[in-house]
This record gives sequence, structure tokens and C-alpha cells, in this order.
Amino acid sequence: MATSSITKNFIISGQKQVEMFADAIEASANDRTPRVPINVTYLQGADDIINLWRKGRKRMESANNFIVLNIREYLANEDKRLGEDKLVQLLSEFSCPLNPDVERFLKKQAIDFAKKHQAVTYLVLSLEDAELLGYFSITIKPLVVKAEPFSNTAKRKLARFSEIDKNEQTYNLAAYLIAQLGKNFNDKVKGRITGQELLEAAIRQTQILQYQVGGMVAFVEAENKEKLLAFYENYGFKRFDTRQTVLGDAESHELVQLLKLI
Repeated sequence: MATSSITKNFIISGQKQVEMFADAIEASANDRTPRVPINVTYLQGADDIINLWRKGRKRMESANNFIVLNIREYLANEDKRLGEDKLVQLLSEFSCPLNPDVERFLKKQAIDFAKKHQAVTYLVLSLEDAELLGYFSITIKPLVVKAEPFSNTAKRKLARFSEIDKNEQTYNLAAYLIAQLGKNFNDKVKGRITGQELLEAAIRQTQILQYQVGGMVAFVEAENKEKLLAFYENYGFKRFDTRQTVLGDAESHELVQLLKLI
């Protein structure tokens, strides 16, 4: 996933792209991919977090039981037992040599993005022993579909999930971008959470946000690699567009956009 996704505006235009988007929305609505069975505990407040670390590295529960922790609980909490220094120490346990961008984002950018309210990062810990297993980052990104001439079928599909803004001539869908998703490959925890379990935790978080403030869609941008795309598609995500991006001084490469109704 590209960090640039967090600051990008997503506008779908052109007959082919709009038709693909409408088809993806409908396909997702009809999708019956089974959910991944996990148990998640959500920590809020200093007492919850401190109690977790007091229990420390003691084994408490069986596998597939995870804790999800918003890093803002460290940043916004005035309790001296927490704070940014403690958070940085926790993040230092993360390693992802297969994707340096995923590791760099967590250690160098996640805190800054959270402070600027651009994206929020959630840590996934083991309920067994409070080890850091992975993380995901979410931000709100409306998907804007330009109401250019396209088929009545596409219009009907879009009308099921959004209202047209007649002044702007756009369909607007409230959406959540899963901007980063990364497993910890530190030797201490390698293999203790699957990619599907981590993605399930991210989707559950978007559903919590949906219940609180609304929204229809979760979406991702993934490199155009069949193994990676199959990972999302096996979970029920549907392709709807592509874009070109450049990372640093590297050559331009293609990102594939996939969505899932939540």
C-alpha cells in the first residue's frame, strides 16, 4: 500500500471507470465470502493499557484472540505512564523486511499523521502476551463519481448506495481507506497472526466507525501483483480502478483499487 493514498482525492470519471465502479459495488453487495473467525478486545483509556502491560508477557488466552489499540490512546492521554516515548518504544518492536514502506510508515509517519488527524493507526496485539503482531491505518476518503453520460444500468446500481449531488453532478460515497496493513515479522511473533486475521480486524474497525458516523465502503490500493490482489479478492474485495504512482526516485508503477461494502 502507498502512503500517498492518504493525501490523495479519489475521483472516478469516464464511462469505462464508472461502469467498473458500479459493477464492483453491486458485486460486493452480492458477495457472501465467509468472515474470518477472530475475537477482538478493544482497549480504551490509561487503566486498560496499564493493566495489559502489568499482566505483561504472561500467557492468558488461546490463539486468534487479539487486542486492537488506537495509538491516540498514547498520544492524547495525560497519564504519565503512557505518552509518545512509550509508544515509540512499542513501535520499535515492529519489523517488515519484505515491505520497508510498511515498516517506515509505522515508525516514522504514523504518529505525525495521527497528530494531524489525517489517518489513525491501530495496533494489533496478542491477548496471550501483549506482543505487537501487526497494525493497520484508516482514514476517511469520500469516493466521488462524476455523473457523466453512462448507462442507465450503472445509474441504477449507483443509486442503490448513494445520492446524486445535482449541483455538482456527482455521486458521493462515504468511504474508509485502509491505507496501511502490515504484519510484524519480528522473530518473537512471526507467524502468530495471518494476513486474513489482520484484515478482518481492520474491517471490523471500519464497521465500528460506520455504526458511529456512517459510511458505506472500505477500500484499498494495492500493488499490481496477482498474489497480493488475490489476497484481497479472497476476502471479498472487488477491483474498480487503477492509478499510476511514483515512490521516491523509483519508476512509476500501478496501484489497483479494490472495494468492499461494510
